[in-house]
Amino acid sequence: MNYELITNLLSLLGSLGLFLFGMKTMSEGLEKFAGDRLRSILAAMTRNRFMGVLTGIIVTALIQSSSATTVMVVSFVNAGLMNLSQAIGVIMGANVGTTVTAWIISAIGFKVNIAALALPLLAFGIPLIFSKQNKRKSIGEFIFGFAFLFMGLSFLQQAATDLDIGSMVAAMLAKVADGGFFTIILFVFVGALVTMVVQASAATMAITLMLFDMHIPGFGLEQAAALAMGQNIGTTITALMASLTAGTQARRAAMAHMFFNVFGVVVVLLMFYPFCDAVSWLVEDVMAAGNNDLFKLSMFHTAFNIFNTLLLIGFVKQIENFVCRLLPLKEDVEEYGLKYISGGLFSTAELSMLQARKEIVHFAERCQKSFNYVLSMRSHDDNYDDDKFKKLFAKVERYEGITDNMEYEIAHYLQQVSEGRLSDDAKRQVQRMLREVDDLESIGDCCFSLARTLSRKQENCPEPFTPEQFEQILRMEHLVNEALILMTDTLQQPEGEGHDITRSYTLENEINALRTQVRNENLQNIATGQYDYKLGAFYIDYINGLEKLGDYILNVVQCKARQTRV
Repeated sequence: MNYELITNLLSLLGSLGLFLFGMKTMSEGLEKFAGDRLRSILAAMTRNRFMGVLTGIIVTALIQSSSATTVMVVSFVNAGLMNLSQAIGVIMGANVGTTVTAWIISAIGFKVNIAALALPLLAFGIPLIFSKQNKRKSIGEFIFGFAFLFMGLSFLQQAATDLDIGSMVAAMLAKVADGGFFTIILFVFVGALVTMVVQASAATMAITLMLFDMHIPGFGLEQAAALAMGQNIGTTITALMASLTAGTQARRAAMAHMFFNVFGVVVVLLMFYPFCDAVSWLVEDVMAAGNNDLFKLSMFHTAFNIFNTLLLIGFVKQIENFVCRLLPLKEDVEEYGLKYISGGLFSTAELSMLQARKEIVHFAERCQKSFNYVLSMRSHDDNYDDDKFKKLFAKVERYEGITDNMEYEIAHYLQQVSEGRLSDDAKRQVQRMLREVDDLESIGDCCFSLARTLSRKQENCPEPFTPEQFEQILRMEHLVNEALILMTDTLQQPEGEGHDITRSYTLENEINALRTQVRNENLQNIATGQYDYKLGAFYIDYINGLEKLGDYILNVVQCKARQTRV
């Protein structure tokens, strides 16, 4: 057994692992450092497609990972923080921004022994890593990631030399070198396949640059460029995988990413050799960089993505329509699962809480729908239809189970968020959100209790409510329904102080006053024989249920407006 070969092979894999870990750590450190600004940046800079492209370039250049940017965009679309048209623009920019990695490696990666500076860098990063301040800790993670990235790159180059990968690649190329354009197509597929496996186009690009720097016979600019184009296809698999558990809009964003990259590869392949000649001319004559192979490959990578972006930026709406037709919404099928947080946690706690906030609003909307079913049940009191009544009752019962599950899932999600590094204000915000989901679940219970009251009345007292009772019920239902709508609107407002909930307090007082009035009138009417006790009992049970529902609604509003202790 050739132990040296096994050792060298494991060293190669370990070097690649260190490179990937460094990139991941560096990316996450920057994401955490800028996480609280990301949403405002995205909201401000994606108002049109050109600003969206610029945003994608900047964010990806900072976090050094187009995959991280596209996964983030898919999550934002899934959470309703960004529409599909905005997402397509950011994805276009992310493809351009990811080329910065290739330029950094081309400029210093193989010419300067940056790995020699890694240990001193780690010395600077250690006190930051152990800092109690989240910002300093995130900067420390970035420094560690940067050091590990170039240590991995240096070790990768050494392991490749020890394995004599240049000769192995040359031998393989000798078998396909006569294939002409077929060889280019083959390298595109190889680049896509390797990137799918590695799940990092930057790592595949680093390997391509390393091989290109070895001056392997038969592995010229055309072959390296074909690998680079394949990487643009392979990197789309990351976003596709992230969208599998998300909603239709998120899957559309991931599909748009794949369409954009595949279309660009097909177009450039149609003029591949002239495109490569143009890149060589740019580097040799315009940049005056001479016959710098690494610069040529980096320029090809950049030129390809810029060309593709310029080609398609005017067709964002058409791309959006195409993926919408490809993945249509099933409007006739109602989804009962979570809508926004099924895709998992964001890389930063603040963005995760934004995602949870969207789910809480969705929770409130489902409570509103459950209450609407109760109103429909009560409207059948005069013109009773047994089948419709039972179907409506079954829907309310189903929604009661849904609200129970949503409370657990959102609370569990918030518990995961709270396990991360949170500021004191963020901790209090999580506590308020937990209180909100608890009260929203109680609203679901109240709706089911109202439905059961109506069901028992229909079984034991089929007599319809009197006109006077019906009038008071309508007044109470109208007040509660308005309170529910105001609650949902309040939940959609930004976090912070200053929410005006005066109208919610007014509605609560009116609900309480009407309940008291109805209770007194009901006793008098029963005593004077206007209707029997059984009908009066169901009548007051329904009114009391509505008043209790109003209490939970106000609890949610107070909690969101920070006018209650948590």
